[in-house]
Amino acid sequence: MSAPETRLPDEAASFEALLSRVRACRVCREAPTGAPLPHEPRPVVRGQASARILIASQAPGTRVHASGLPFDDPSGDRLRAWMGVDRSTFYDDRWLATVPMGFCFPGLDAKGGDLPPRRECAPQWRAQVLAGFKAVRLILLVGQYAQRWHLGDAAKGGLTTTVHAWRTILAGPSDPHRVLPLPHPSWRNTAWLKANPWFEAETVPALQAEVARSRAAFLTEKG
Repeated sequence: MSAPETRLPDEAASFEALLSRVRACRVCREAPTGAPLPHEPRPVVRGQASARILIASQAPGTRVHASGLPFDDPSGDRLRAWMGVDRSTFYDDRWLATVPMGFCFPGLDAKGGDLPPRRECAPQWRAQVLAGFKAVRLILLVGQYAQRWHLGDAAKGGLTTTVHAWRTILAGPSDPHRVLPLPHPSWRNTAWLKANPWFEAETVPALQAEVARSRAAFLTEKG
């Protein structure tokens, strides 16, 4: 006897269909803003509608492009250390979602660094995708591209000024979620961390407390 078919509620099924369309997107090749993406697209977005925390990141790097798993690289190791979670917890997509500003690896610049996120992704998809994560209560804004999109004028002072104002930003309006700005965890930012020791001394413990509360509440609710 076959197992009974599992049916998603209409809203959840609609959201999964949206993410499927995102993962099949080819706009950066077929209708690009400027030069087309120089390789085959591989959009990377992760999360279920039940997610409580959303990471608004920059764009996949070379390793993530190869694996299809967000933050599957040394930057992810550093981000998980900041958050105080292990890999299995980080990749529990019932609880944590990752939605980069650019879904595909944008390619490398002349110096071997990642290019900025593709400009097609956010106008095409971002509002729709974020609207589907109705259970999110905290968004981690990783890097200046996400901060500019989500904070607008509040991020005009640059990354250091924005991240330094994390207390004010976190305590801001919380309908329906709060936001916490972070630097990008790339190892290229090691010098920034050394120049701004307050981040690891003050911001990281607050981040870990927020994450731990969210995780505990999620697990309690799920039984």
